[in-house]
Formats: sequence, C-alpha cells, structure tokens
Amino acid sequence: MNDIELRHAETDDDLRACFAVMRELRPNLQNDADFLQRIARMRGESYQLLAAWQAGKPIALAGYRHQENLIHGRFLYVDDLIVTEKSRSSRWGARLLDEMEAIARNTACQRLVLDTGLANALAQRFYFRWGLLTSAIRFGKPLAEGS
Repeated sequence: MNDIELRHAETDDDLRACFAVMRELRPNLQNDADFLQRIARMRGESYQLLAAWQAGKPIALAGYRHQENLIHGRFLYVDDLIVTEKSRSSRWGARLLDEMEAIARNTACQRLVLDTGLANALAQRFYFRWGLLTSAIRFGKPLAEGS
C-alpha cells in the first residue's frame, strides 16, 4: 500500500483515468465525455473526486461535496465510493472514508452523510462496521425516462 497515493482528480486526463473505475459503480454513465460533462456541472456544487492512485492509475474513488441544510447543518456528502473489484478487501474503502472524515472535520462539518441502496447488504455491513448508522430512508420518483 506504500506505493499508492491519495490525491484529487483535478484535470480532464485525471478524470478520464477515473472513468472506468467510476463505471463499476455507475454503469449508467455513457462514456468519458458524458462523465466529464457531469463532473464539470457538479463542480459548481462543490463536487470533488478523491482517488487512490497506484502506478498512475486509480484503484479507488470517493466523490464528495460540502453541503448545508436544516437537518444536518454543514455536512460532507459522499456521492460515490468505489474500490475496483481487483482491489477490494485491501482496506481502500475504509482509507477513503477516513480521509472523508478528516476533510469533513477540517472544514467544520457536523456530519458525514452517504446513501446506499437498500439491496446493497455488503456495503451496508461495511458502513456499519465503519461506524455509520442508518438515519433515514430516502424516497424518490423518476421524472424523466431512464432516471
């Protein structure tokens, strides 16, 4: 693990390198151009993508943003958390969550918040072990085809 660095994907080339990893989590992404366009729009809402890089290639990603609302106050929301299938069980999910917590604390956030699917039992078990607790059920309604 010593040859792996954590750093944000800042450039378009960095983001293109992250596309295949993100697609493991978000198979609905059409292509790297679609991915870059979405990231560009999300950056307007403070989205950042932190990656674990090994030999210049990303093996794990955490997409996050700072938000504030009346429920949580200021909080860090983790949009995306993925470790490549090949790199799972190497503690990179925990390492990224540790970094998310440090970022949240350093930016005066009161909470770290993320969502996961109800059917994703493996992720839920991981999050419980990491100390995250269930605090809500999210409801949604698709408003466009394919949503």
